[in-house]
Amino acid sequence: MIPTAIETNEVERVTIWVVTDNYYDALRPDGTFARRYRSLGAGKSIHAEHGLSYYIETVVNGNTSACMFDFGQDSQGVSNNLNLLGIDLGRIQAFGLSHGHFDHFLGAIDILKLARPLLAPDTPFYVGEESFSHRYLSLPGTSGTMDLGQLKKERIEALGFKVVEVAGPVAIIPGAYLTGNIERVAPYEKVPPALLIQRGEKPEADDFRGEQALFFNVKNRGLVVLSGCAHAGIVNTVNQARKVSGVDKVHAVMGGFHLINAKPEIIKMTLEDIRAMRPECVVPTHCTGFEAIEAFKREMAGEFNLNTAGSRYTFGEN
Repeated sequence: MIPTAIETNEVERVTIWVVTDNYYDALRPDGTFARRYRSLGAGKSIHAEHGLSYYIETVVNGNTSACMFDFGQDSQGVSNNLNLLGIDLGRIQAFGLSHGHFDHFLGAIDILKLARPLLAPDTPFYVGEESFSHRYLSLPGTSGTMDLGQLKKERIEALGFKVVEVAGPVAIIPGAYLTGNIERVAPYEKVPPALLIQRGEKPEADDFRGEQALFFNVKNRGLVVLSGCAHAGIVNTVNQARKVSGVDKVHAVMGGFHLINAKPEIIKMTLEDIRAMRPECVVPTHCTGFEAIEAFKREMAGEFNLNTAGSRYTFGEN
């Protein structure tokens, strides 16, 4: 039986490095929660791309644990950023993938190869259902499709990692939890029909049934919810974390909100529902889209953080 709830350990602190994202600005100032990486000259610049990758550390009962969630698409760029940010792959105890799209998995194999000599045998690599399925994009105005590729499970296993497929909530390191399959409740959060998956003889509409997000229960503050793309809807994603953790208070919402090219009324409803959760920090990344980012900046100016690749966010005790 798939669990629908999980008992969570509070974290004293969670630190999230955005290893890569769509945007970098060396002059962006620090914020209440964010510390920015600033380039120091030639060969010291952070790489940005249409992709997303996080490195995460949790502190539970004074003990620090680490994981990596998503891998971007350009492994050289991601590796460059890991080095510039001083991230030690040998500290990682688990890897996770939010969903099977190229801008989240293409960097994985090379990063795993770099990490392999530093890590214990059978270090887990967590995925949701259908993460290894072939995916496509239906091209607007044509009958054609674009091949979005496929991550191969056997390539990960051949490197000595243990693939763990989940459907319910689970801890991947102390204090860091996958949401499990995300329940669809918000009626306006729909997956665009142009996104396809190979299930039978031909591609069909992808419902991202196995998409995963991470959440953390920060002591005295509430939940920090971290999405990859939130194809299931960022409101649905946060509410899934609230449901399975039993924690209603939301401290921070961070990640891709997948509102790129969304209609204004969808952006408006999403913003209103996130604002009603009263988070103290909102960090739209990656696939949120300029119009939605601008709306969050305008309507939630006090909570809004403009993300830049290489930023480090700390929630909890400093």
